[in-house]
Amino acid sequence: MGITHLWDTNTVIYDLQQQFPPRAESFIDQLITQSNPAISAITEIELLSWKAAKEADLKLIQNFIHDSWVFELDQSVKVAAAVLRRTYSIKLADAVIGATALVFDLTLVTRNSEDFTRIDKLKLINPWIQ
Repeated sequence: MGITHLWDTNTVIYDLQQQFPPRAESFIDQLITQSNPAISAITEIELLSWKAAKEADLKLIQNFIHDSWVFELDQSVKVAAAVLRRTYSIKLADAVIGATALVFDLTLVTRNSEDFTRIDKLKLINPWIQ
């Protein structure tokens, strides 16, 4: 089965810290059985620069990234992110993550759905309300 979901940075952090409530954890476990997690290059950068991470956290993050599909910043994502920033006045990181999901026709998995709800045609899932 192919990749169908893009994990937002907060989803990865909640998963790695095992902070999901039971329903959300069950949903995430189901996603993982379908395919490896997929993240944007921005999420990779955000994870690697996470200030609160301790040495053990950094190792866990590196292992997660190694086991994930990382969508790099190709030209189509950069152009789409610029359009999203101009159209919706959103933060650069959110624009890149949203653009990655749109360009590759993926459903974005995020707790911060309010950051993305205005983006036309972007499919969203909040694990907390699944």
